[in-house]
Amino acid sequence: MAHFPGRGHRRSDDVVIGPLDLSARVDEALAVQAVAFGLGADEVAVRRQIVLRHMTCRGARALGATTADGRLAGFVYGMPNDRTHWWSTVVEPYLRALGHDDWLDDSFVITELHVHPSHQNRGIGRALITTITDSASEPRSILSAIDTDSPARGLYHSLGYEDLARQVHFPSAPKPYAVMGAPLPLRRRLHQAPGRL
Repeated sequence: MAHFPGRGHRRSDDVVIGPLDLSARVDEALAVQAVAFGLGADEVAVRRQIVLRHMTCRGARALGATTADGRLAGFVYGMPNDRTHWWSTVVEPYLRALGHDDWLDDSFVITELHVHPSHQNRGIGRALITTITDSASEPRSILSAIDTDSPARGLYHSLGYEDLARQVHFPSAPKPYAVMGAPLPLRRRLHQAPGRL
């Protein structure tokens, strides 16, 4: 478990990055995602079932950023990628067309990463993603993010993720996504300002 981002005495607004029982705290995590990602109640209900199913997959694990009073400020979860999973079946043709479909093998996929807006711009997203990938046995990581010039994409680029495919369309998603990949361990930068996620 890592104390983050402060040093020394714990302040009331500090968070601790550590293992998260996502199945037990799925509603709290989805409440963070709903605010951070702008989801409605129907979307949350669908995602709840997806998260619970994902957490039964081989190697799935989650981390949370928890405040001093026990609230969830952010979370990340992922698992070793499996070509038979829905996400892989959607992105595979896009990656194959660009000669990158080998990224679907031997990769740790970041399934979701969200930080509550009141805790963003403090490096929590960076701490979550680097901590979860540090324990991955796979040599690389892959993820998808909305294909815009966003703080999230800026964070991923700063960690070494590169675009493998852009303008990827998921069924029922209103905006296109970019699929990004990075070798592990993720790139670290000394004397860098905290991530903007």
